[in-house]
This record gives sequence, structure tokens and C-alpha cells, in this order.
Amino acid sequence: MNKQAILHIPQSKYCYPINQNSVVLRLRMDKNDAPDRVEVVYGCKYTFYLEQKTAEMEAKYRDDLYIYYEIQLTLEDVRLTYVFRIWNEQKSCYFSEDGITKEYNFKLCYYNSFQMPYINKRDIHEVVDWMRGAVFYEIFIDRFYQGKKEKDTAYINLGWGEIPNPKSFTGGDIPGITKKLDYIKGLGVNGIYLTPVFCSISNHKYDISDYTRIDEQFGTNEDFAELVKEAHKRDMKIVLDAVFNHCSMLLPQFQDVISKGIESAYFDWFMIDGDRVDTENLNYEVFGFSSYMPKFNTSNKEVQEFLLDIAAFWVKEYDIDGWRLDVSDEVSHDFWRKFRTRIKELKPDCVLIGENWHDAYAYLQGDQYDSIMNYAFTKACLDYYAFDAFDAKGFAQKLNHLLMRNNGQVNAMMFNLLDSHDTDRFYTSINKNKDKMLSALAVMNMYIGVPCIYYGTEICLEGGYDPDNRRCFDWEEAHWDISYMEILKKLFALKQKPVLQRGDIHITYDDRLCYISRTYENSEILLIVNQSGEAVELNRKESVLAANKLSAGCLHNDGFAIYEI
Repeated sequence: MNKQAILHIPQSKYCYPINQNSVVLRLRMDKNDAPDRVEVVYGCKYTFYLEQKTAEMEAKYRDDLYIYYEIQLTLEDVRLTYVFRIWNEQKSCYFSEDGITKEYNFKLCYYNSFQMPYINKRDIHEVVDWMRGAVFYEIFIDRFYQGKKEKDTAYINLGWGEIPNPKSFTGGDIPGITKKLDYIKGLGVNGIYLTPVFCSISNHKYDISDYTRIDEQFGTNEDFAELVKEAHKRDMKIVLDAVFNHCSMLLPQFQDVISKGIESAYFDWFMIDGDRVDTENLNYEVFGFSSYMPKFNTSNKEVQEFLLDIAAFWVKEYDIDGWRLDVSDEVSHDFWRKFRTRIKELKPDCVLIGENWHDAYAYLQGDQYDSIMNYAFTKACLDYYAFDAFDAKGFAQKLNHLLMRNNGQVNAMMFNLLDSHDTDRFYTSINKNKDKMLSALAVMNMYIGVPCIYYGTEICLEGGYDPDNRRCFDWEEAHWDISYMEILKKLFALKQKPVLQRGDIHITYDDRLCYISRTYENSEILLIVNQSGEAVELNRKESVLAANKLSAGCLHNDGFAIYEI
């Protein structure tokens, strides 16, 4: 047994409550170890030395290094203490805070057992329930649709459909989204994530000068209120982009600092080296290397209150359903804890989604955000479908590994995406292979979490890196591949099945195929993906819920099939 591989951490992603009397436990071991069984021995911490209960754990997830055993315990007494017992060939050993031992002295358990001493309600990371069935659609507003024809269009400098550059404006607006809600809903989408909508001189609006007003290029505050009202009529959610790491240098407070230097009341709102702002030599902290985007000092209490009031304003006055948190990993943990408290008190089911491109476990323990944009999932799909870095085994192992980064509640709310306004279009990355595109969409839909497509995915919109990934939506229906779109719609319709909202997941593989199954109560759905380079005979008798490149029981290369078991 590889003792160095064994890991358990109390009150973490290896031990977490899911309600006030249930807890999930995980134990990590070397994937090459093959014990006969793994048990958890548990009880009340005050009586554990006298009596113990035993339950067998399930070998549930496997990645390239480890196997993860898991169990959900329902407790009569939530003052939990426990150790693990590992069996092999009629012999056993114990794993506790003392590590691996041949025996365990239960009479002295108060020294070295694992514990979750009490399940306090405020410590439970609650799932935003509507996220379980959510399917999202990200819109880069300037490129989607122009709905307000009578507005001042003098700012528009690019014809609709022409290839954009960083300074292009094409006229898309919020009324255009409102007019297309039925179209979006018809895709099977019930949530919209909007890139920034507030006053800004750029086309992307990530440099904000007034956080209380909709940018006039996009419409008015009343136009936005109408969008939210009409979306809610259709049982659709609206999530806004919170750009709280930085602002525009045109923000009045920063302009005051430019004018008055260290004498400004807002000088400490920013991080400046010296007594005055030097925009040429850049002596202040910024986003990236952009002098026009000064970085807020989010450890400053006045800054915190300013930003918290903005976030609360759009929840209270416009009833938005969530915030996507831009560059959230560069903002202080202290601020995000206060942010969560303020927003959840106003609207408990307002979802908070961080923009962290890497493992964000430090932010996802129930005190800051609910989930993140899952770019690690994006990269796994690119490795499998675009870069040929994974075979079926590698893909399955990676998807399992990503699930073990966080607890089950966070996984249920993860924002799974194939591309966004910050990446190459996935369709372009896979050399415009529609079959691979549909297969990747099937995986995204079957994986635990919330699928999100970038506008235009449904019509195979092309694009390389920014700004090429921000092309205009082609509304000429004669250009659409209707058969492709119908398969996409069929996939998203499946998300409304309880098994895809609450079901367990098992990800496995063989020499050629990757399998993802979801099980819940008496239901099971199985996805089979073929990226092997050759056709594979399946000869399954179950009902097919959705498929591509499946014929006469044969799944062809780049194909997928979803069966109801």
C-alpha cells in the first residue's frame, strides 16, 4: 500500500455537510492499490469509544494517480467522529490522524480520530436550486442584435458581419436581446450571462466609468428593466458581469485622484506609487498592463462599500439573478466574503460565479462564490477534441480529477463552457468539425454542473482569439445548419430530466470509448463518445435519447450516443 498517497482532510472537500444531518466523506488512495474494501467507522464524538457504526465506501472516481472512495452518511447525532478501515485478504489497518496503523485504540479516540464536531447551518454551502436545471447563453452585447433602430448610431464603425478589430462597434444592444428572447428560449436555454452593460467608452465595457447606468450604446436602465421582466416571464435568469477588480480611468473618483494627487479623498481607493498619478510611466496598479483600467484597492473599506452598494443596487432595483465576477482571483478574499453576505441577504438564490481560470478551492468553501467559470473543463475538452493530447482514458481521468477539486455542491453549480469572449471559438479550434462540436456539447451537457454556450455556437460561428472571437451573429437563417441545431436543442432539452440535475456521475473508459453515466433514483442515462479514429460496434438495445453518427448499432468516429438505461 502506498501510504504517501492516502489523504483525508476534515471539514474540506474530503468532508463536507450537504444538509443539517448528512455529510459526505472522501478518502484518496493510490489508484494501483486494490483493497478488498474500504470502510468508515464512525459515531458520536462523545460515545465513539464505546460504540461505533461501520459503513462501506464506494470507489467512485479515478484519475491518472488516485482512486477516490466516497460515502454519504445520514447522522442521528451530528457531532461526528470517524476513522477509516482498509481491508485486504482478511487483514485490516486503520487510517486516522496518526496515519496508517495496524490497530486503533477507540478508548483514546479523542486524541487522533477525524472529526466534524458539529454541523452548523451557516457552514453548509447551499446549492442555488435553479442552477441544477440551468442552461446558459453568454452574449457579447455589441455583436448579438440591434433592437433599437431609432438610437444615435454615429458610434457604429463596422458593418454587421464584417471582421471586428479591437475598436469595432457594430450596434448590438439590450432591446435586441429582449426581441430575441423567444429564439434563445427555443434553444433550450433558460439563463443569459451578459458581458458588462454599464457606461464605458469601449465595445467590451470592461472599463466602467459609471456603474449605475446602462451604457447608452446598449440602451437605458428602463430597457434593461424590460429585459429582466421579459426574461422572468419566460422563466429565464439574467446574470450580469461584475467588474470590481478595476474600473475606467474616467471614473470620477480616479479623475479626482489625477487632479488632486495625494490630497484626493479617493487616493487610497487605488494603489499608487508616489503622491500623484503618472499615466505615462504607469506608477499605479492596473488590470493587466492597461493604463486606462486602474485597479481598485479592494482591501479599502470605502472601496468595499462603494462596490457592495453597486452590487446590491442591481439586485434590489432590477432583480437580477446573479453576478459573474470578473478577474475575481485578484480581488481580496475579505471583499468577496462581505460581497456574499450582502448579496445573499438580499436574494439567497442570487448566484455568484467567479472568473478563476485555475483551481479556485480557496474561494469555493461556501463563504465567497458559489462556483467558477470552469476553464479547466474547457481545456480538458480542447485536449481531447482539438489537440489530441488525450485518448478516452486520459479524458475520463481528467474529468474525474476536476470533480475532486471541489465539494458536490460546488460541482453542481460549476459554469461549464467550451469557449467564451476570452478564448478562441471551440468550433474554430477543432477545425470546424461539426461532429466533434456536437460530441463536446453532449459531454458538457452530461457532466455535473451548468452548461453554457457562447452566442453563435448554435450556428457554428467561427473565430480565433480576441477580437476575432467576437464576431457578429448571423441572423440569415438560410445560412444555418438546421440539423446540427436540432441535435443541440435535443441535448439541452435533456438537462430538464432530474437525472441530469441531481444524479450521481460515473466516468469510465475502454480502449476506444469514453462513457459518462448519470444515475438518480430509478433513472440512468449513459453517454458514449467515440474519438478513437474508427467505427465501434455498440449493438445496444436501449432507447436512444440523442445521437450523432450512430447507425445500425455502430458508433462512427467523432460520434456520440445517449441512451436511457
